[in-house]
Amino acid sequence: MEVSVAACDALLAAQRASGRRLAVISQHRFDPASRTVRRLVDENTLGRIVAADVRIPWYRTQEYYDSGEWRGTWAMDGGGCLMNQGVHTIDLMLWLCGPVREVFARTATAAHERIEVEDVACATLVFANGALGTLFGSTAAYPGFPARLALHGTAGSAVIEGDELQTLAIKGRETVTGPAASAHALQVATGGTSSAVRHAAADAAAAHAPAWKWGDAHREQFADFVAAVRENRAPLVDGEAGRAAVALIHAVYESARLGAPVRLA
Repeated sequence: MEVSVAACDALLAAQRASGRRLAVISQHRFDPASRTVRRLVDENTLGRIVAADVRIPWYRTQEYYDSGEWRGTWAMDGGGCLMNQGVHTIDLMLWLCGPVREVFARTATAAHERIEVEDVACATLVFANGALGTLFGSTAAYPGFPARLALHGTAGSAVIEGDELQTLAIKGRETVTGPAASAHALQVATGGTSSAVRHAAADAAAAHAPAWKWGDAHREQFADFVAAVRENRAPLVDGEAGRAAVALIHAVYESARLGAPVRLA
């Protein structure tokens, strides 16, 4: 949304004063896998969420940072592997798990020169609902690997990796793995009785249809914003959601600076 919480607050104030709608691009909420897992959470199919594991092991060359004077600076980039590269996965985590209450973090500039910001970050999280989480982000993980978000509940687990549902395990049912977690596999895993599974079938079909490709999630978000304006409702990713991701990342930075846990308001 912006590189500081204060700038996010200024945008929110402008929105309230104008009566207009404000959305922040976080297209991964619109991926079929993300929508499937959100429905599973909403319908309590995974039980009470007790843990989340987020990994963003990406790679950027030194040439990437040297290609623009703004890259890797606090003033213009706002941060490193979390603020620039990891913010979308962090937003997805917050959407699926709820707000974070406390964070304890370490960061480092380990593999790049002439940058002010982190290229490695590790944090432990305590969510408002009591669940625990781990967060790892990097632009120094050669040659780069897909982002991964795993949710673990009292009745099951779901793993999204590379924007696809890679594992779904429901207590007492078959564990499904692979690009699979397809519509059929989801139905086998849960008996196909819940509306979450029926929606999951449609989402899985959309994800594997030839027409679904990178960029389609952006189009879905634009469509949601248009509908929000027409229907006089909040868009799925509103300004408050955008601010929450930025605030969490700043809490990680503050914890790393202090060497102590930081509580979020």
